Amino acid sequence: MSIRQRPLYNLIIILSTPLEILRKFFNFKKILLVLFLTGSIVGLVLPNFSLAQEELPAIEAPETFEEAKELGEEFLKESKEQLPGILERLWKEEVLPVWRKMYEIWSNWWDNYIQPWLQNIWERIKNVFIQEIEKRRPKVEQELEKEKEELKEEIKKELPKTTKSLWERFKELIK
Repeated sequence: MSIRQRPLYNLIIILSTPLEILRKFFNFKKILLVLFLTGSIVGLVLPNFSLAQEELPAIEAPETFEEAKELGEEFLKESKEQLPGILERLWKEEVLPVWRKMYEIWSNWWDNYIQPWLQNIWERIKNVFIQEIEKRRPKVEQELEKEKEELKEEIKKELPKTTKSLWERFKELIK
């Protein structure tokens, strides 16, 4: 009997969870046994690959002070020759990429989150000030007109006094 001929079987498959379907079609004990055996074999064989590597030569400690001095001088000579290149390579390949990446992250974070937030706050503050300025504008204009009229009157009063005194001073200078 095929699957299409068994409607009850199809209904059970549709109503069952994926875990139940897997339990019906696969034997988990066998799968776990195969995984355990494979892991055990790999775990026993893999460490033996390290035996194929060649050993690095051991560095021997100097026996006399003269040998230590020669070793130190040789180290200093090589470090003076190689250190600038090493530092340049480290700077170009390690440090600059990290700082550039940090700058890009910070720049993106600033552009996407902080700058719009600050822009929003600035717009709110600006709107409050603009509203207050517009509200006070008529009063300020009235005060300016009033002050302008007062200055005109004061100039009219003081101008004749100032011209007389200047004219009188001019006459005195001529005499």
